[in-house]
Amino acid sequence: MTVLDDIRGRLVVSCQADAGEPLDDPAHMVALARSACNGGAAAIRAQGLRDLRALRAALPDTPLIGLIKDGASGVYITPTLAHAEAVAATGADVVALDGTRRPRPDGRTLAETVAALRERHPGVLVMADVAAEADAYAAVAAGVDLVGTTLAGYTGGAVPHDPDLALVGALAAALPVPVVAEGRINTPEEAAEALRRGAHAVVVGTAITRPAVVTARFAAALVTRAEMS
Repeated sequence: MTVLDDIRGRLVVSCQADAGEPLDDPAHMVALARSACNGGAAAIRAQGLRDLRALRAALPDTPLIGLIKDGASGVYITPTLAHAEAVAATGADVVALDGTRRPRPDGRTLAETVAALRERHPGVLVMADVAAEADAYAAVAAGVDLVGTTLAGYTGGAVPHDPDLALVGALAAALPVPVVAEGRINTPEEAAEALRRGAHAVVVGTAITRPAVVTARFAAALVTRAEMS
């Protein structure tokens, strides 16, 4: 069994906390990840070297998708080869990186990054986080192993409310590599629909592991209800 076999048709839970949040601690991420696995998650997606190291040590047999966020705009998801190598060195099974066609901070192309990472870390899989169909085609040509819709709706303009399931379906029908649905998947029904449209696996983060965000949604709904009455 490979990592791709392990996650086929399954849920991947993203365990991440922004700097300064109450959950921003490796021990909390490990606890979230263990809870997610107890609930049926097949794999964990996480960011930051300290969290990745802690998760690898605590869950050695659980597939781990790793990344580093450097900044909050532009190309910031594992933006350089150095970032990708650092993620691979934690023992992550999959290195997720920005797979858009935007210029990378270190001047390398995506293909150059993938080739160098594979040369130095044989066996690691590379996941391209893309925003559009053209990104995905270019990422596959660059040699990635799987494509995620992670950045759909996040590269300019207002962020949509719903997941881009149309993109999931289009990529699943066209690409020769697995497509992972990710981004604004907030309900079990949306996750199931992503699989129905051909996703290899589904990543859910905020709706499961960001209690402050989920709580704010409930609180806002009650305020709205009160204002209407």
